[in-house]
Amino acid sequence: MALNNVKETFGAALPDDGTAVDVLIAGAGPTGLALAIDLTRRGVRTLLVERQEQLSPGARGNGMQPRTQEVYDDLGLIDAAFAAGGRYPKTARWENGEIVDVTEMIEWVDPTPDNPYSNGLMLPQYRNLELLRARLLELGQDVVFHTELTAFDQDSTGVTARLRHTDGTERTVRAAYLVASDGGRSTVRRALGVKMSGPELEPVGVLLADVRVDGLDRDHWHRWELPNGGFVGMLPLARTDRFQTMIASFNGTTDTSPETIRAELAAHTHLGAEQIREVVWSSLFRPRAGLVDSYRTGRVFLAGDAAHIHSPAGGQGLNTSVQDAYNLGWKLGQVLRHGAPDSLLDTYETERRPIAEGILDTSTRLHRSRTLRRGRDLHQLGIGYPDSPLTRELRTDLAEGVPAAGDRAPEAPCTTADGTPTRLFDVFRGPHFTLLDLGGTGIDEGALPADPALLRVVRVGGPAPDLIDSDGHIRNAYGPAPAVLLIRPDGYLALAAPPEDATAQVAAALEACLGAGTEAVPAAG
Repeated sequence: MALNNVKETFGAALPDDGTAVDVLIAGAGPTGLALAIDLTRRGVRTLLVERQEQLSPGARGNGMQPRTQEVYDDLGLIDAAFAAGGRYPKTARWENGEIVDVTEMIEWVDPTPDNPYSNGLMLPQYRNLELLRARLLELGQDVVFHTELTAFDQDSTGVTARLRHTDGTERTVRAAYLVASDGGRSTVRRALGVKMSGPELEPVGVLLADVRVDGLDRDHWHRWELPNGGFVGMLPLARTDRFQTMIASFNGTTDTSPETIRAELAAHTHLGAEQIREVVWSSLFRPRAGLVDSYRTGRVFLAGDAAHIHSPAGGQGLNTSVQDAYNLGWKLGQVLRHGAPDSLLDTYETERRPIAEGILDTSTRLHRSRTLRRGRDLHQLGIGYPDSPLTRELRTDLAEGVPAAGDRAPEAPCTTADGTPTRLFDVFRGPHFTLLDLGGTGIDEGALPADPALLRVVRVGGPAPDLIDSDGHIRNAYGPAPAVLLIRPDGYLALAAPPEDATAQVAAALEACLGAGTEAVPAAG
């Protein structure tokens, strides 16, 4: 957004005083942008405001875990993400101006038909934000920059928010819901009085910088150990000419000027200050850890860093935040567009807070151990919601390894009835629920919602199949037994039931998410 046109854009992008949007989102980081994309594709009127003049610069958190890649697949971003990102290189440890050993810090996992995104993707956060905004623009929306949420009040029907532009212009906006994605120092969280608590981390000052360097190869993630227990790391950022630099010292400077970055690197590595050709961006970071007591206060929700903050160890924070948005987005869409009960929104905290609590424990453990090795336990593919009130597992003879209700729905290549290659992720993509009828269970579509924006019934095998499991990948992923599987819009199994009385079980599971008055398909004939 051009800075010389900000005032005009501010007036055009915001609704007139007193008019309403469905959801006001404060903060255009990864969480806010992902939520705006998901809501916009659902037809939800969304206003995304950001107090800064532009998207946040700097590589910052650059690891995209496999589960987040699956989210980006659904949101229409995965091809752009792979075009802009790359694989992490091996780590080279330096001593006395020489590489003394090279290790594979991040475990490589071969992709499989049910898990095509099997490794972390290096994608600098500033590029990630650019891709998210570009996708939002494709959907006809944008960020309103230079705009800060200064005050809000809520009542039983909505939130009244006061927005202030940097030129002093103020506007009042009425929204059905407010989502705070305004970071670890969230002004919304503080205004609500919601407490955040967590473990104490060592008071380590970390200088972060994106630099251009001469005389350092781009085939390794370079690392130098410091006598005080700190370290220097320089990671070549994929598809750029930059290195992400981290100077972690227990008694380091708080000055982030280019001169200090050059001096620190010259002091702690074999590089000379003159080899640091340019310091593109720099910041001081002090790891903190915390989790809020509550994700929801009436019509106001906390998401991303506003709800939980982590040590960067393990690359979990950004990924957890994007998945907060992915979980909340479909539920807001169901309530606002399809009459689902308000109680559906309570499951956002029920499902996501335990996940954040577990990830907080993991990142804190890695931070304190200072271990470098990263494995598939950080991929977040095993995250699920087996204890959610939205989860119903009705099968009694579940074979070992078969996903149960609450688990992530695996991928599986297959074909359409006419032999055209496709895959389950293509079938799932979009804001709808998907009902997989495995093995011709005789599901009665006439008793289920008719709107394809709500539910799509997909028959695998049987007398009139939509999909053919020609290579057995669906069978391998979901088991051989006939069953009906209801896949949520965020790619988790809400219901898994045997063929007996399956139609009634599906209808009951849907009612919790769609409301009781959803129109059914007219009877056949």
